[in-house]
Amino acid sequence: MEERNVNVNEDQKVESMEDYADVLERSFRKLNVGDVVEGIVSGVEDTKVTVDLDYYAPGIILLEDLSDDPHFSIRNDIHAGDKISATIKRMDDGRGNILLSKKEANKVLAWDKLKELLESKEVVSVKVSEAVKAGVVAYLEGIRAFIPASKLALSFVEEADLQSYVGKTLDVQVITADEEDDKLVLSAKEILREKANEERKNKISNVEVGLVTEGTVESLQSYGAFIDLGNGISGLCHISQIANQRIAHPSSVLKVGQKVKVKVIAIKDGKLSLSMKALDDVMAKEITEEEIEYKSEGEATTTLADLLKKAGF
Repeated sequence: MEERNVNVNEDQKVESMEDYADVLERSFRKLNVGDVVEGIVSGVEDTKVTVDLDYYAPGIILLEDLSDDPHFSIRNDIHAGDKISATIKRMDDGRGNILLSKKEANKVLAWDKLKELLESKEVVSVKVSEAVKAGVVAYLEGIRAFIPASKLALSFVEEADLQSYVGKTLDVQVITADEEDDKLVLSAKEILREKANEERKNKISNVEVGLVTEGTVESLQSYGAFIDLGNGISGLCHISQIANQRIAHPSSVLKVGQKVKVKVIAIKDGKLSLSMKALDDVMAKEITEEEIEYKSEGEATTTLADLLKKAGF
């Protein structure tokens, strides 16, 4: 038993000696101005943060060297025990401390991360801090980023409405990350478009071929008319499906804003093909909401809004 205890104690001594030697070696490692070092926050005050660098001298980060983000709070955003990276500004601040800058380290490390986000197209959340000319400003990885008005929503946001975005949290993607020109541009539009397309697909999945409904002509093209069916859904009524007789252009029979009745004749790849002509070919029976019945061999006549309402949209 004594021999076993002796062995255990010897092992502990070896570990302690190895640990001590490792700590000693780290504490006397060579550090230089400009190096990015990592440490653990050991103290937080109103004007500075103390960092344990596992070195013979502690690190100090002054408030002005912590972040460029106007929403940053030294008491709320930094805590004892946090792991932190910073750049060495001076080896001695005059009081035996190593003067550090988290802002400078952020710029070195952040651009690498931002370039990764640009490549991966990963969705991240940012909080809008201010409205500026032609867009808004947010901070990502501590770097000031610009979100153009044209990238804030699915439709262009007028300058008078930009202020309403301040304080909002947006899901965005990095679309420009140019470290050399210090240019970071974000966009929420692609994410919103993807969500809108997903919602549209879900709604269209509840529409059946044969449905007769009313819509509004939203645009006229040489090849046909786009009909707004409401609830964010529209479909194309090809020029050949507008009238029984041949027409040179949809504008000869239709005008933008006109209410028309159409029949869904095909659904492919999330797109609706509509027909006005089909209503003349086969008499469509109109029924009220209380009388709606869905029969595979017949036609259902209702508004698309009623249909989607019943589907839970």
